[in-house]
Amino acid sequence: MDLILWRHAEAQVLSSSGKGGADDDLQRALTAKGERQAARVAHWLNRHLADSTRILVSPAVRAQQTAEALGRPFKTVAALAPGGTVQGLLEVARWPRGVEPVLVVGHQPTLGQVAAELLAGVDQSWAVKKAAVWWLRHRERDGAAQVTLQAVVSADFA
Repeated sequence: MDLILWRHAEAQVLSSSGKGGADDDLQRALTAKGERQAARVAHWLNRHLADSTRILVSPAVRAQQTAEALGRPFKTVAALAPGGTVQGLLEVARWPRGVEPVLVVGHQPTLGQVAAELLAGVDQSWAVKKAAVWWLRHRERDGAAQVTLQAVVSADFA
């Protein structure tokens, strides 16, 4: 099973005059740079994703806009909102028991925590750049489960 982690592209910062609550954070939209980042990475993803890929997206506007750049249908999942957990993400992705590839469009630090847990078995957060993709694969080798890193692509290299 493939699990593709895509961090949302660059978004507007919260206004210093606003309250800065969770609702404000969910409404942050992509910047013009973020729109370009999302388009570049979406172009790369569309060349590599299987047609059967399930796409699961945070309800945050910036994640929704990032996913929309793909031009494919996706499902909004509350468990992928900012502040989500590693376990919540893995459950909605059906990792590792799922069959079809899953693309998750979400946030830091959760995406970095998922990568660290699956690739190194550590409880920490690795840095995932804005708009970057980390492509992980679960496989069985000699009777043992393994997770391999298939690709890491940033918007600068997509």
